[in-house]
Amino acid sequence: MIIERNSYIDRLLKHKGNNLIKIITGSRRSGKSFLLFKLFVQRLKELGVEDSHIIKIALDDRANKELRNPDTMLDFVKSKIADSKTYYILLDEIQYLDEFEDVLNSFLHIDNVDVYVTGSNSRLLSNDVITTFRGRGDEIHVFPLSFSEFLSAYKGNVQEAWDDYVLYGGMPLTLSFDAPEEKANYLKSLFDKIYVADILERYKVRNASELDEILNILSSSVGSLTNPIKLSKTFKSIKNKTISDNTIRKYISYFEDAFLVSKALRYDIKGKRYINTPSKYYFEDVGLRNARLGFRQVEETHVMENIIYNELRFRGYMIDVGVVEVNVQNNGKNCRVQLEVDFVATRGNEKLYVQSALNVDDPEKKFQEKRPFLNTPDSFRKVIIVKGQMKPRYDDDGIMTIGVIDFLTDKNSCT
Repeated sequence: MIIERNSYIDRLLKHKGNNLIKIITGSRRSGKSFLLFKLFVQRLKELGVEDSHIIKIALDDRANKELRNPDTMLDFVKSKIADSKTYYILLDEIQYLDEFEDVLNSFLHIDNVDVYVTGSNSRLLSNDVITTFRGRGDEIHVFPLSFSEFLSAYKGNVQEAWDDYVLYGGMPLTLSFDAPEEKANYLKSLFDKIYVADILERYKVRNASELDEILNILSSSVGSLTNPIKLSKTFKSIKNKTISDNTIRKYISYFEDAFLVSKALRYDIKGKRYINTPSKYYFEDVGLRNARLGFRQVEETHVMENIIYNELRFRGYMIDVGVVEVNVQNNGKNCRVQLEVDFVATRGNEKLYVQSALNVDDPEKKFQEKRPFLNTPDSFRKVIIVKGQMKPRYDDDGIMTIGVIDFLTDKNSCT
């Protein structure tokens, strides 16, 4: 099954030949290797690049174990360069290569190479982009399938696709399974045998049961405001065991580094400042989150919010959780309360305020969702996303309401 991921291919082609190391990050099994070795190579060939000028090396393949040695890798690549034409070096899972920073820097000294690498660990790669390459690294993050990408390869109708996406998420291989139990078993195995096993091995975690419990709590509270101190108290109340907030903070950093979860900070919209704690955590793939909980807590309101968060990130937005302080009367006294905007999405000079709600059929519910917007004193676009299909509608306050399926399938729906 071929799933076209044109948004990433377009970005790779736009950055082609820019004298930077193109570093493709993303979670395990999200499709990075297929994107680079199949789709990108196919496009290069369509542009007239010869096979001999495309050097592909999968470093997680034991057959290439010798090439994990930095000097062996350099000698091998140099032996393939036979003329002055551009050579495209594609290295999959670069973290397997010893001293990979030095190797990539060495490639930058070769005039006629264009280098692309993939990696599955943000701490190993993203920080090195900033420090080691000093402006010579170009990171492109690959997410699991967006709903539009998922729908393009789905066999049923759009509503059936949505139902499956809410339950099983966008890991590409889930589309190759027909039976629900096959999809569920694949995701459970992927979570336990790839993600968790990788974290335990990489960070030498001594207490696997603690890490498991923190994962379960994060999975159950997706989209809820929390912090390590609150999680520590939750752990104490559920398991009657003590785990320090510092240990929890460390575990969460492992999950973020593995691209399992992502943190959204709170942002005071009027005060234009960040509020350090608490924050919200979302899963990079809702299917993995559901699998972690044995598909027992698939509340569509939280899952839909997570899907919207991922879609906004997929479109290139930076996401915060908005806070709007307002004055209210309580027993004749003025007091200040905080209203929440689910997402403050920023992309360059563009800003978008988003509320996620299953429906706003009830006038009181609609006012509840609109109230933070009505107290946000700027002219940026304000959107309420509801369940199902609904073309964009504007009310007298200029606030748009749109169905989640229409939002997800039209990347220009909110611009």
